Amino acid sequence: MIQEIAGGVTAAKGYRAAGLHCGIKRAKKDLALLVSERPAACGAVFTQNAVPGAPVTACKEQLAGSRWIRAVAVNSGNANACTGARGLADARTMIAQTALVAGLKKEEVLVSSTGVIGQYLPMEKIIAGLAEAVPQLSAEGGRAAAEAIMTTDTFVKELAVTVQVNGAEVKLGGMAKGSGMIAPNMATMLAFISTDAAITPELLQKTVKDVVDRSFNRITVDGDTSTNDMVVVLANGLAGNAPLASETDPGYAEFTAALEHLLVRLSKMIVMDGEGATKFVEVQVVGAASQDDAVAAARAIASSNLVKTAINGEDANWGRIMAAVGNSGIGFTPEETEILFGDVPILKKNYVIDFSEERAKEVLQKKELTIRVQLNGGPGEATFWTCDLSKEYVAINANYRT
Repeated sequence: MIQEIAGGVTAAKGYRAAGLHCGIKRAKKDLALLVSERPAACGAVFTQNAVPGAPVTACKEQLAGSRWIRAVAVNSGNANACTGARGLADARTMIAQTALVAGLKKEEVLVSSTGVIGQYLPMEKIIAGLAEAVPQLSAEGGRAAAEAIMTTDTFVKELAVTVQVNGAEVKLGGMAKGSGMIAPNMATMLAFISTDAAITPELLQKTVKDVVDRSFNRITVDGDTSTNDMVVVLANGLAGNAPLASETDPGYAEFTAALEHLLVRLSKMIVMDGEGATKFVEVQVVGAASQDDAVAAARAIASSNLVKTAINGEDANWGRIMAAVGNSGIGFTPEETEILFGDVPILKKNYVIDFSEERAKEVLQKKELTIRVQLNGGPGEATFWTCDLSKEYVAINANYRT
């Protein structure tokens, strides 16, 4: 049984964290450090953007050499993206300095950055901040670290869970950031997960990829995939369970379910904090010819600016939903399609429209609502999470650098 607990990214055994202000931002925390007391198996996925930030490239270099990691250093306020050779050198320096001040090997460190694109990192401030962070590391530091990775986020995104894995109590905790530049093409945000489960790096990598596909890759705020997105999961084995090495091992299903629960909850927090968002929307597509088709259709609906603005205006404009499915590239029979807002049938088969505008309005006025599209053409189904698109979103992003 999965239970949610307090503690965030330091809830699991053997993890300490710190978060502080080093001077990248004017006043808010902007540097986080997470450290495991022993090497942890690492599973990670990165942005699919063709212009990856320097930290993404540096992390891929690190993981190509070793998948046993002890620390992750994260700065906010500056993405270190589109910064060329200097930016990559700075990311490597950040790795080396983290290892130096924390007493680790360079190959045991990953780094991440988030914020404005096209600016060089203020390395003197970051180096000084890392040295300051090490003495502040504590098992209670998860909250401060989660605060330090925020950019336009309006609230801290952290959670932890506990689950029994083959007779051992295993804890998983995480922190995430993201509210804009969110689109389902690998994570499109930052998330750092720690667990005391024992699992091989190979199996953890596969598991992370599979679970991200069912969580962070099912969210969208604005359709833009960022340059710096990553999900990193560390597993240090201190829970004492028999190491998981195969998907058929006892306890693997429970571990995977707990990881998915954690990542889905963090994903939903990101959507709820969508820049300028006033509504949280679950998009369900059922009856597609295949799961891939269901995913494509749900993604198209959830990403449609026309759908999102109609939701913001509380307008039961089902035609925009039908058009989004039509633009998704899947094969389906429009005449067989049905659309519901909450429990209110909006469109029935053969384009029969017979619904109460008042009842539809009641659904659309809610802060959280569901759009269900029944294609009636097969077994495929998928769920995405999105938000509305408001005037405030435009205002936030029109003035992001200032």
